[in-house]
Amino acid sequence: MDKNKFSELKSGVQEIIDFIASKNAREANNKLVEVSEELDEMLDHLEEDEDLIEISKYQVLLNQLQQRIILLDGQI
Repeated sequence: MDKNKFSELKSGVQEIIDFIASKNAREANNKLVEVSEELDEMLDHLEEDEDLIEISKYQVLLNQLQQRIILLDGQI
């Protein structure tokens, strides 16, 4: 799979983290949805096991970030 796609994912995840750090739950959630959709699209076109392993790492990270957003949203 194109390594550029993983760079885009990494950048998107960083944006989510930045939104969480600035306590902007709405934008963090919007970006999370966007990145999750990209990840799903990548899953549909997988060709190698290495890519599946890399994508599964992002899935776990996105799940953890979603939990942080939920907690953040409850604090606001």
